[in-house]
Amino acid sequence: MYFMRICKGTCVVTLMLFVISCDNDDERNVPTVKPVVSPPFNGTIFLDPDIITDSDYSTFISLSYLGQDFRTMFDRRVNDWITITPFLFNATFDDDLSIEIQVNSEFQNLDAAEIEALKFARVIGRLPTALRKDVETVWIHKGTQPFGGGNNNLLIHTGQATLYDNDGILEETFVHEASHTSLDAGHSTSIGWISAQKSDGNFISTYARDNPTREDIAESFLLYLAVEYRSDRISESLKTTILETMPNRSIYFKNLDLDMYPIE
Repeated sequence: MYFMRICKGTCVVTLMLFVISCDNDDERNVPTVKPVVSPPFNGTIFLDPDIITDSDYSTFISLSYLGQDFRTMFDRRVNDWITITPFLFNATFDDDLSIEIQVNSEFQNLDAAEIEALKFARVIGRLPTALRKDVETVWIHKGTQPFGGGNNNLLIHTGQATLYDNDGILEETFVHEASHTSLDAGHSTSIGWISAQKSDGNFISTYARDNPTREDIAESFLLYLAVEYRSDRISESLKTTILETMPNRSIYFKNLDLDMYPIE
């Protein structure tokens, strides 16, 4: 935020193509002009692969096979809902949460489906309780379409998971998507969150800026987690940028007193 002081005497001040003038006897209040500030990043899941890693503790305990039955799942390959009979598994975690994992029957046999269910149950178990508390189901399909969150669900396309995994950002992507699932509904349009957005005066990414209601929580929470709980794993420059860009959002998250086990 820029402030200008008007001097006595004739002066001309040029600011961002606007010309403001005053004469000897007329001292005027000049309106505050907010500079246009660009977000520091395009998207936050790509910034650091070490915020959560595959060597971190997972709360996942066990997986049990439930059989096959009809389920309605969203599939980004057709960009629509489909009703099929996926392989069904119940995943349990050591914080008393459980998730039904639904593996598309295109994986052909139980062994192949179980490999996928086990892999993602372990990864999801590394997320804090606060992000898993509203996750009731996981949908697993083939394909390289983007992941998704919301609908009390996490949506996975395994080809895209491989790409995320190769870049070391599979866990970071799940933090983003689970933030949609467990945080968006209660916070993305709340008075406190909107006030924090306004007070910060910027967004952490262009993705958040362009989708302020849908993406700002998910884009911001990963980096709040990084600074608050994994500051030893990120660079000083990244930490500084986060703290300077979203201080009020960080305070908002901290004041929620979220259950961050096993991160905390």
